[in-house]
Amino acid sequence: MVVGVLLWLVNNYIPMDHKIRMILNVVVVVAVVVWLLNVFGLMDSIRGVRVGR
Repeated sequence: MVVGVLLWLVNNYIPMDHKIRMILNVVVVVAVVVWLLNVFGLMDSIRGVRVGR
């Protein structure tokens, strides 16, 4: 929730190009998802997945 409020503040009050804002939003969302997976212990099961040989 705190990350969402901070992201909203940055998006509304810091002037930046739309492309940079979109990249920032994607990076923050991916980082929060990875952090949540790690907190709930789901990263260990994902690390064991192999793609290919």
